[in-house]
Amino acid sequence: MIADPERFIAEHTRIASAPLVPELNFHLADETIAIWQSTEEALGRQGLPPPFWAFAWAGGQALARYVMDNPDIVAGRHVLDFACGCAVAGIGAARAGAARVEASEIDPFAVIAARANAALNGVEIMAEEADLIGTDRGWDVVLAGDVFYEGPGAQRIAGWLDSLHARGCTVLIGDPGRTFLPKDRLEALARYDTPVSRDLEDKDVRLARVWRFAG
Repeated sequence: MIADPERFIAEHTRIASAPLVPELNFHLADETIAIWQSTEEALGRQGLPPPFWAFAWAGGQALARYVMDNPDIVAGRHVLDFACGCAVAGIGAARAGAARVEASEIDPFAVIAARANAALNGVEIMAEEADLIGTDRGWDVVLAGDVFYEGPGAQRIAGWLDSLHARGCTVLIGDPGRTFLPKDRLEALARYDTPVSRDLEDKDVRLARVWRFAG
């Protein structure tokens, strides 16, 4: 059992920025397989998922860049950063003037990392450990980065996000070409060439797009 998650996160990461949002800082792991494996093994003994929260994935970065460059989308609004990871998208929304930012994750370590990253950037987000699929708290905007990488889960997420869009919520997706992205329901808004770690993505740059549920 890891008794002190905050210390664990601090010891396995360093404070760094991400390529698309150099004005923000995060607790990030050096993107090498060795560090990933050592962290994953420690968390695995506690029955927790791999440390996805220790990396600023391309889809989340694209969302953060897009809302910071287009603040009218989130300014004064109630925003959810769904499956937030390190909370790069939610922190970007807070910086862009969102009135309230919630962030959700099913990994308790990700929730702690999200809170720590928000504090690093001088913003407030309400991060919680929860599976919010199927719920609706009246969000004005939902941000979802890198969520369409697994078949059954992707279908469940897409149906829920589509229902939020249908009642008037703005649903933005950040995606670097994951297999199960429901492109037939989406409108492309922006594209970003995003430097990534070859250890994690098998390439040095990924094209990350921002999409909006449409129709």
